[in-house]
Amino acid sequence: MSWNSLQDFLAMGGYGVYVWGSCGVTLAALVLETWLARRRLRHARRVIADARRPA
Repeated sequence: MSWNSLQDFLAMGGYGVYVWGSCGVTLAALVLETWLARRRLRHARRVIADARRPA
């Protein structure tokens, strides 16, 4: 693959900013959702563990 064809691929016929921007936003949303889900799971496990402890 030559440099020009790589540049053409990344440019996506003039729509590269929109295509790659959309990919970036989607990736950020997936990473954020995974992080938030893990955080909620840790919190839920702590709440359950605290509820099981004798007072």
